[in-house]
Amino acid sequence: MPLITVHLIENVFTAEEKVDMITKLTDAMVQIEGEAMRAVTWVKIEEVPEGQWGIAGQALTAGMVHQMQRAA
Repeated sequence: MPLITVHLIENVFTAEEKVDMITKLTDAMVQIEGEAMRAVTWVKIEEVPEGQWGIAGQALTAGMVHQMQRAA
């Protein structure tokens, strides 16, 4: 049974967006391995508190991630 773990910075994605991630990640596994995988594919979302996730030596906040999203 596949277990897909997604780590996110808290306060970045809405509850609806997280449900959409779960659905799409499950669909991706089904696309790879077949419909029989749907019932046994687990998706777990783990949120990391703001400031406790860093990149390039800088701790990230939700506001910083939102700013990156707008720039993209």
